[in-house]
Amino acid sequence: MLVALQTARYRLLILDHAEELYIGLTALLFTVVGIWAGRHFTSASKTKPAPSAEQPLSEPELEQVLARHNITPREYEVLQFIAQGLSNQEIADRMFVSLNTIKTHTSNLFSKLDVQRRTQAVQKARALRLLGTAQLKG
Repeated sequence: MLVALQTARYRLLILDHAEELYIGLTALLFTVVGIWAGRHFTSASKTKPAPSAEQPLSEPELEQVLARHNITPREYEVLQFIAQGLSNQEIADRMFVSLNTIKTHTSNLFSKLDVQRRTQAVQKARALRLLGTAQLKG
C-alpha cells in the first residue's frame, strides 16, 4: 500500500510539472545535438585544410588548369620566367627563340589570363596556383 501511495505521489508530481520536464528534456536534447554538431564541423574543417596559393598543384591538377585556360606548355614556361622577374630579352635568350616570339607568347598569356600587365599575370597565376615554389624552374 505504501508503494502504491508513493507511486501515485510521483505521478502527480510528474503531471504537475510535465511542461517543465518536457522543456528541460528538449533543452537537453538540443544541447547534446549542438555540442555534437560543433565538434563534428570544427574537426572536419581541421582535417581538410583549404587549398592555399602557397601549395603547388599536383601534375594532373596543373594540366587541368592549363587546359581550362588554353595555356600551352611553352606559354606556361614563359609565365614561369615572367614570375622570376626576367625581361623579354632574357626569356628569349634562355629559351633560344626570338624576342618577337616571346612577345607573342606574352600577349597570348595576357589574353588568356585576362590581364593587362606582367604583374597582373603573375598575380592571377598565383591565385590559380600555377606558380607554386615547386613549379618554378630556376
